[in-house]
Amino acid sequence: MVHLSPDAIDPARLVRPRRRISGISAILLPFTGSGTIDWTGFEAHVARTAAAGITPAVNMDTGYVNLLDDATRSEALRRGRAVLGNGDLVAGAHVADGPGSPFDEAAYARQFEMLAAVGATPVIFPSFGLTAGGDAEMIARYEALARRVDRFIGFELSTEFLPSGRVLGIDGYGAMMRIPNCIGAKHSSLSRRLEWERLALRNATRPDFRVFTGNDLAIDMVRYGSDWLLGLSTADPEAFAQRDRWWAEGDSRFDELDDALQALGDFAFRRPVPAYKHSMAQALHLRGLVASDEPHPQSPRRPASDREVIAAVLDRIDRAAGRSGQS
Repeated sequence: MVHLSPDAIDPARLVRPRRRISGISAILLPFTGSGTIDWTGFEAHVARTAAAGITPAVNMDTGYVNLLDDATRSEALRRGRAVLGNGDLVAGAHVADGPGSPFDEAAYARQFEMLAAVGATPVIFPSFGLTAGGDAEMIARYEALARRVDRFIGFELSTEFLPSGRVLGIDGYGAMMRIPNCIGAKHSSLSRRLEWERLALRNATRPDFRVFTGNDLAIDMVRYGSDWLLGLSTADPEAFAQRDRWWAEGDSRFDELDDALQALGDFAFRRPVPAYKHSMAQALHLRGLVASDEPHPQSPRRPASDREVIAAVLDRIDRAAGRSGQS
């Protein structure tokens, strides 16, 4: 086992210029003004994301997975696959439980079956049963789930996003990396330091493992070797794809576009953090890409006055990306 002292990590040494970045975008599930799902807008958004060269991820936090029943999750999977054909699809495997609930491996297995039916790579969402106890107990549960799938993406999630979230200690993270069919893990602690530690450990022990940043408050973590699986990107997958191309090409325009996208992240992901989904709906509605800016009826809302700020930031993104007249 490799032990890395956090004090010994120099972020500057982690920077990887001209690296090809891999991006996965959590797809917003849009709603109409009457509170029903805008499936037409959903399908168009999946298609637009894939056309930009970004892998779509459905039934994630951005897709209100914790608020959906299995029938709706299954419909999102079916429609996503129909749009993508043979293209890559990632999806959340979420089990709803409560504090003190036992680990429900069978419930995860049922989610895996739904995902396998459409050839989607699972992202294992934390549940209270999965994350209870110490890191060793959680990793043992991961290992049990790993035996049920060909490949999967792990998920560390701050409780800022979901009460059942859990962020492992660095030794626990190393144990997760040693699960052979765990191809990567989304890291959503919102901490640069913790992510730098994971990148350093990854580089030292398993270079093929993907650290997917989920830090919407520091999307430039891609400079240091992170890939990404973000909710913020659902507002403009094309701009994220352009940013990543500029990084791979060594084009300094990366910085201004990254700054503009980060401005949207800083505004949208302020507390209460789960209301960012309404901000994403506002952004897409301002673009004319979804039927309304309504969030899921049970999701936190942002004030209507946010639209003016978001419109200004979208204009900044367009200018940084070399586009005009989109917002």
